[in-house]
Amino acid sequence: MKKTLVALAASLALSTAFAQSSAPAATTAPAGASAPDTARGQAREARVEQRISDLHAKLKITPAQDEQWNKFADVMRDNGHTMGELYRQRMALGTDTSALDDMKQYAQITQAQADGTKRLVDAFEPLYASLSPEQKKLADASFHQSAKRSEHKGHGAHRKAPDAADGASATKP
Repeated sequence: MKKTLVALAASLALSTAFAQSSAPAATTAPAGASAPDTARGQAREARVEQRISDLHAKLKITPAQDEQWNKFADVMRDNGHTMGELYRQRMALGTDTSALDDMKQYAQITQAQADGTKRLVDAFEPLYASLSPEQKKLADASFHQSAKRSEHKGHGAHRKAPDAADGASATKP
């Protein structure tokens, strides 16, 4: 039970972190995207891929675990993309939004984070079950450290959308 709670807490911290700053950029710029937006998107994509690579190495994922790992990594990428899009939409609205529209968009982002975290947990569960006892200890430590880093960086605290979109990698396992 304790391991499940630790994994869930870590996933939540990772989801928040990943979602806030790790959205992959499209290979071509979306209509209306500026060069800085495209560059930031590419930088977020690179951070996501770096985090996936680092975690793969840290957890010592074996070839036999690659199928479960790839599913988990794909969810990380998808969550990052979803959150990146939502934050870009939020920034595009600027400061001329009503309080009601701002709250609605915040609710949309929060719901997307919750949904993304659920997908991340669902993808992580079979991977975690396939890990050796040593790998589980590494995962537990990695997720616990990620949760602490997120707290120290202010993830989970109220932040402005531009800061959240450009912050350190968020949805980190």
